[in-house]
Amino acid sequence: MSNRLVHFAAACAILVAGTAFAADAPPTGIRRTELQRSPVPGGKYVAVLIQVDIDAGAKLPMHTHPGVESTYVVSGMLTLSVKGQADRTLGPGESYMVPAGTPHSAVSGGPAAFKGIASYVIEADKPLSTPVP
Repeated sequence: MSNRLVHFAAACAILVAGTAFAADAPPTGIRRTELQRSPVPGGKYVAVLIQVDIDAGAKLPMHTHPGVESTYVVSGMLTLSVKGQADRTLGPGESYMVPAGTPHSAVSGGPAAFKGIASYVIEADKPLSTPVP
């Protein structure tokens, strides 16, 4: 095989890998920082604690979780849209829960970014979040 063909194949592999990574990346203006992941006795589940930061005006697209989401608002404002419920606007000191598998989205409102602490108990082999088309 010629060096040109090897370089072309390597470049294609890098491009495909980069595209796949970009598809899994969170939307612009949203950062999820995993703070802790602990196995739950029995081995089937894990408890996950994350910090969620959403820039002012940024939207977290519709998605689901394989377990209940329980979130505490540390700072900023958030408008939460949960399928089957009226939209809610939450501020510092408030909290919310989203049932497992329920589609929901959120928008950070106000002049400051949103910061929340979210906890989940999910099956160990499931992704934390799944986009809803």
